[in-house]
Amino acid sequence: MIKILGRADSINVRKVLWLCDELNIAYEREDWGRGFQSPQAPEFVKLNPNATIPVIIDGDFVLWQSNSIIRYLSNAYAGQNLYPADAKQRAIIDQWIDWQGIELNNSWTYALMNLFRHSPDYQDPKLVEKSIQAWSKMMKMVEQQLEKTGAYITSEHFSLADIVIGLSVQRWYLTPFDKPDYPQVKRYYELLSQREAYLRWGNNGQN
Repeated sequence: MIKILGRADSINVRKVLWLCDELNIAYEREDWGRGFQSPQAPEFVKLNPNATIPVIIDGDFVLWQSNSIIRYLSNAYAGQNLYPADAKQRAIIDQWIDWQGIELNNSWTYALMNLFRHSPDYQDPKLVEKSIQAWSKMMKMVEQQLEKTGAYITSEHFSLADIVIGLSVQRWYLTPFDKPDYPQVKRYYELLSQREAYLRWGNNGQN
């Protein structure tokens, strides 16, 4: 049984929890992060010098960084159906996982912190609008990719990339602002919502 350190309402922790449900990986979870035990605590920093969640402990193996964690778990716990060994198939999945972490994730930060989290540090209307425009541009890329595949983000098959993109789609819909009409993204959201694990960790009202 693996141990997952991180609060269950964190989008990055939910990546790991969703994957564990998809692969039937047994785990126990401890609450760390905002509102719970501080990741700045010395015992946590020993595990992750970044002081961020999630962290997993698998026997004597410790790993941090959510996208690295889901790749490791897919490799270690028979997740080849989600993260195939074929180099080209895997590269396309990695492409979208990394794009989410670098491009999509960075586009929404200011808008999310203003519109949903109501942070006093994110109150510049011009920067909110700039973030919304950047986020909408990134989501248009998702729309165009889904038009090509007709199903999931990389192909007709559900993959590891859909875990990170699927949670991002949930965040898109829950953050309150006027959005472009992206019918393929809506269809994708409804398709993912047929999965029990997505209803638990994605389409569950958490942003």
